[in-house]
Amino acid sequence: MVAFTKGHGTGNDFVIIEDVDGMLELTSKQVQALCDRNFGVGADGVLRVVRSTAIDEGAAALAEEPAAEWFMDYRNADGSPAQMCGNGVRVFVHYLLRAGLAALETGSTLRIGTRAGVRDVTLSGTGYQVDLGPWRLAGGEPLARAAGLSVARPGLGVDVGNPHVVVALASDDELDDLDLNPSPLLEPAPIGGANVEFVVPGEPLVRDGVGHVRMRVHERGVGETLSCGTGAAAAALAVRHWAGERAPSQWRVVVPGGVLGVNMFPAADGEHVALSGPAQLVYRGDIDLA
Repeated sequence: MVAFTKGHGTGNDFVIIEDVDGMLELTSKQVQALCDRNFGVGADGVLRVVRSTAIDEGAAALAEEPAAEWFMDYRNADGSPAQMCGNGVRVFVHYLLRAGLAALETGSTLRIGTRAGVRDVTLSGTGYQVDLGPWRLAGGEPLARAAGLSVARPGLGVDVGNPHVVVALASDDELDDLDLNPSPLLEPAPIGGANVEFVVPGEPLVRDGVGHVRMRVHERGVGETLSCGTGAAAAALAVRHWAGERAPSQWRVVVPGGVLGVNMFPAADGEHVALSGPAQLVYRGDIDLA
């Protein structure tokens, strides 16, 4: 039997498994079984809590930042490993604090290893803020086709540690009419796939110096989720890019599972993007992975 904890960040839910010394080998089939909403616990992905010294990928994290004691081994619901998960990092840190594995005081930073590099997490007014690091336009404007859209729409490739394609829609009705159970089709298809965000700018777009957008997302390896943290960051970055140089650097992104904050700020290695929002632990249990 293996102990687990169920948690979520704005409805983006995870099965958390504590394996501090890296003794558990989770197979893709086991991850799929855990995430199955009919026969398993049910989740968008699995967060394995492991020390950076106990996982091969942790070596790069420790080389980047020796203080990155903990590594977030994140797997999508289909069992595939993922580079990053903005909601997952907040839930991961919340678990570390509740389990007594780490401490985080106001004004201090907790550094977490991920496959996309080390991510800095601080406390925020809504829960936790994670610095997702430098971002970049991923190049090209692939056409996106989705069930419920009458014609293909151009997207914008944005990389925030994992790949995204952001597609602007004209109205809330268009966004509501989408069926994101089947995967949207991208032409040309990105190598390795991408998360696809469909966004509607707020009316007005900017209120009291803060940009507003509404978003739905199809996550690669998962399907439609109630929220995607890195997707919210990509959506805000794309809308700011389209809006022009006078657009704000603070954004409020409404997703089906709640509200996330996105903030862009300058750093020595280029502009960074930060994500803030809540994290909750729901229940604990034991499950037989056999």
